[in-house]
Amino acid sequence: MTRKNAREIAVRLCFILSATNENADVLLERVFDEEYYKSLKEEDELYSEYPDPKQIDYISRLVRGIRLHSVELDEYIMKYSRGWQFARISRTALAVMKTAMFEILYMPDVPNGVAINEAVEISKKYDEPETVSFINGILGSFVKSETVS
Repeated sequence: MTRKNAREIAVRLCFILSATNENADVLLERVFDEEYYKSLKEEDELYSEYPDPKQIDYISRLVRGIRLHSVELDEYIMKYSRGWQFARISRTALAVMKTAMFEILYMPDVPNGVAINEAVEISKKYDEPETVSFINGILGSFVKSETVS
């Protein structure tokens, strides 16, 4: 499994958390149950390869961290989403942006440009072109203003 696929799985799990308020650890335990994971493969090619321990750790760090820092990440999104009401932003776009922002803030092994590029690529699969541009703009402004070069 590539890191790109692991990141997309994390985005999907964050989407689920935002929709259900489920406990992150319970969700991770359920998804990474090998039998359950195999059943996901039947519905979606993204789950065709079971992640190795390093990938499970990466996905888990993202999901738990985003859940823990959700309010902070929402505040950054509100700060940089000028002209958009927060309530109008899709849960998918929020999950993508929170994943990238968490990587930028809390995962120094992920270069900022990679986090942004991957977020844009993932959003292209789920969102309209104007939303993809919106995500790119938010993340670009966020990096310029909130990180030290």
